[in-house]
Amino acid sequence: MDKFLVAAPPHSGEEPAPPPPPPPRRHRWRRIAVELDGRIDARFRHRESRLLLDSFAEIGAFDHKYYMHGEEWCRTYVDRMISASTMNFLPAREGISAIEFDKKGIYLASVTFSGCLTVHDFETLYCSIYGQSRSIPDDSSNYVLHISNRISLNAVRWNPENQDEIACTSSQSDKVFLFDIGYVSSAPTEVLQKGKSKFPALYSESRKSLTDIAFTSDEKSRIFASCLDGAVYMWDRRSSKTHCLELMAPPESQFNTVKISVDNRTVFGATKNGTIHVWDLRGGRASGAFQSHNEVQQLSSVKVSTLLGKIASLKEQSNIVSSAILSIDFNPSCSYQLAFHLDDGWSGVLNINNLSVTHLHCPPPAWLESTDLVLQKQLRKPTWLPTSSIYAVGSSSNDGIYLLDFHPDMTSACHVDKEETGGLEENQPVENKLVPLSQRVLSCAAHPLSHTIIAGTQYSSLLILSQKHETVRNLES
Repeated sequence: MDKFLVAAPPHSGEEPAPPPPPPPRRHRWRRIAVELDGRIDARFRHRESRLLLDSFAEIGAFDHKYYMHGEEWCRTYVDRMISASTMNFLPAREGISAIEFDKKGIYLASVTFSGCLTVHDFETLYCSIYGQSRSIPDDSSNYVLHISNRISLNAVRWNPENQDEIACTSSQSDKVFLFDIGYVSSAPTEVLQKGKSKFPALYSESRKSLTDIAFTSDEKSRIFASCLDGAVYMWDRRSSKTHCLELMAPPESQFNTVKISVDNRTVFGATKNGTIHVWDLRGGRASGAFQSHNEVQQLSSVKVSTLLGKIASLKEQSNIVSSAILSIDFNPSCSYQLAFHLDDGWSGVLNINNLSVTHLHCPPPAWLESTDLVLQKQLRKPTWLPTSSIYAVGSSSNDGIYLLDFHPDMTSACHVDKEETGGLEENQPVENKLVPLSQRVLSCAAHPLSHTIIAGTQYSSLLILSQKHETVRNLES
């Protein structure tokens, strides 16, 4: 029996230390169920997205320092130097106005207010961060294509059915410029222009510019463009280089952006007076709509400020005023969620099935004394992250980017009824996150196959946001 007896430790006269707390309970069965089923549902992805948001950081930055011919600098670089020499005064022609990946995530296209169209190979751009120089040298290896135009560019879109074709618009023109990156030429391969309007009284020289472009995903011949003259125009490239359809709105409307639904049947346009207009291309005399100037009747229209006024908790805390809608975009993982971004910095989601606002993010007010605040608010173009409900939008008051949780159900951190539902023990909402950056963001785009974000800044630089390798290693351990 003596061998089973263990001597007690000597008594020190002090109270014994309390036992260590039990380890936190882990919901391991969730992960096992996902691995067994082989399917990752939206709820599981939403719960785990907290790890993704916490790991985001700026991992690389690339200035716009590109040549045209020999020793001649491009217009964007010249405007950057002029800005730097004028006591931080921000010219209206400086900054990356739009940026987009192609459907496969191979190429990245960006345009600047100075008139530069640049196409990068994403793999080369990303891998150069971890090379010896950690930057791209200032020569022709910077890019696949670099064209410096004499007019400002404000929108860029890849043709989803043609990997090599890019469409651009300018705030100083009523034309759509199409470029083929397979051709080494500064001239566009095709130019689409507005023809004679059915309502010439609405046309004016100051409101002629096209503001945004949208391709249909079912075929490569139809292109839509929003305009400041109160209409959305459509071209059918099989028949003519002039527009063949006008989607009209009230005369006071000035469209900032246009989007097409996933089924390619409905067109959404957003205006400077805060209204979203909807047209159904199947309505009216649709059989001849693309061959003549037949009018497509408007399906509906809704004013965002009116919808926000119906949210009781928001109306009690905020003075809701009508604001211009700068951008709208469909959630790639939820076809009925249409995100909108306003020029006051607010972002939200419109449920197109019942035309109600389901999510809203109101950032802190920007008490800035700089004169560039108004300009910056009018240039912000956000993006959705693929296979998730995370919406990325540049901050209007900080050098950073918001990652907003717009999950469809009420567990979202931005859901307007979150306060009424209270906390959920098992399904805690993901916190919205502000990722600090080195420059002010004007536009951004997410890689279609990963969670890497490319941000275009007010100084015409490209910032790469991704998961830090140190954070990933810690999570794996």
